Amino acid sequence: MELDFTGESPLQYAGDAVVIGSHKGAPLTGVAGEVNAALDGLLDRLIECREITGKQSEVTVVHTGGKLPSSRVAVVGLGEIWGDPQFAIRRAAGAAARSLRNKGCRRVGMALHLQAPQSVRAEQVVRAVTEGAYTGLYRGEECKSESELPGELEALALLGIAPDENDSAVAAGRAGGIAGDAANYARRLVNLPPNEMTPSRLAQEATEIASATGLEAEILGPEEIDKLGMGAFAAVARGSDEPARLIVLRHRRSTQGPHVAYVGKGLTFDSGGLSLKPWDKMRNMKSDMAGGAAVLAAMRAVGEMQLDLDVIGVVPATENLPSGRAFRPDDVVKALNGKTIEIVSTDAEGRLLLADALAYAGQLGATHIVDVATLTGACIIALGHVACGVMGNDTAFVEAVLDASERAGERAWRLPLYPEYRSQLDSKVADVKNVGGRAAGAITAGWFLREFVGETAWVHIDIAGTSWSEKDEPHQIEGGTGAGTRTLIALAERLSGGGV
Repeated sequence: MELDFTGESPLQYAGDAVVIGSHKGAPLTGVAGEVNAALDGLLDRLIECREITGKQSEVTVVHTGGKLPSSRVAVVGLGEIWGDPQFAIRRAAGAAARSLRNKGCRRVGMALHLQAPQSVRAEQVVRAVTEGAYTGLYRGEECKSESELPGELEALALLGIAPDENDSAVAAGRAGGIAGDAANYARRLVNLPPNEMTPSRLAQEATEIASATGLEAEILGPEEIDKLGMGAFAAVARGSDEPARLIVLRHRRSTQGPHVAYVGKGLTFDSGGLSLKPWDKMRNMKSDMAGGAAVLAAMRAVGEMQLDLDVIGVVPATENLPSGRAFRPDDVVKALNGKTIEIVSTDAEGRLLLADALAYAGQLGATHIVDVATLTGACIIALGHVACGVMGNDTAFVEAVLDASERAGERAWRLPLYPEYRSQLDSKVADVKNVGGRAAGAITAGWFLREFVGETAWVHIDIAGTSWSEKDEPHQIEGGTGAGTRTLIALAERLSGGGV
């Protein structure tokens, strides 16, 4: 899709459609009011009869009858006027782009940025519009022989943004396109079936990213994983015939400042191992590598943006399957940092992969580590499918990650790592157990990970509840959501001195 910037207003843009925004219970003002006037008050009449309500992401399309250069106007709901404008605009742009694409539109102009409150900078809203439109257009048809949808949107014009007068807004729009495309890439990796998205395929994707963006790629196999002393990772991998892969991507751009590592759980399928999941809980376990997908996608974006920051992406990739070689409850395994782990459940395997990957990121020289993982059902119980759980050992770094998530429009909430929780992981036979019981399950999982980062500043993001959508929504389709991707990108931008 071509991304255009033009000083034209919706009254001037000649395309298949223009998009304007409407808040609940608020009159149409600014450009939206001008469009309404050009249509002889049609939009006001539709508001009066409640065909336009301003409800978040509601899309109403009307034909202009030659009264505007574009043949259609789409009025998209922005929700309550006191809500989060960037969050609302991001979702509204996705809903509008998706709806118009499905109606056969090819050239669309967006004027949503003109509806934002004055407290939000133009470049922030342009970024939100662009990210939202890109993610809204994702199809999720990787395995279909024929598409059920019309062709792609060919051009998205951001109206009222003259490129020679708004350098920062243009830069924000282009960065938003990269971030939105990265989120869609993560979604594609998650949505591919597990017979295709094996650890080897995930590693192949990483090498292709490196080739396309100038990153350095290193792929380690089972023998190298064993030689390093990654006993926890290797234990999980033993049950599968698919060989494990440790994926490392490096973006080397700065010798000063933080050296950041992004670590993503890469379980390409999780049966639960010998602690076998019920059949209905095994469905969609192809998405258990969503954290790894987010890391690869974020690294791709970091490379494309050429951010002035050292970033390492580490993804331990394997399957968790039952077999004669599979690890067992009551086994004791030794992690890379020398700590021993009593296995209580083989279905708590993601933290074992991350234990070794986090310790390895420290060995590679990371001063700051963020891990992203579909780690616990307990986080879904705590926060539902709305927000991810965030915890860490460094308050300033946690706050930086939460700020990045807010900028990215990915809801997040900090959970406490009080020292009292650590006792739930005490083991009589090893240094730590891999499960701390039902109470505070998301937090004890975070405490487990903390055992393997030493003194390095570290933040854990649990995306178990946000990485997958069970239904189509106006702004996105059912399936992988790309959760965590844009937060990691926004954090890298912040740490490199860029970003909005």
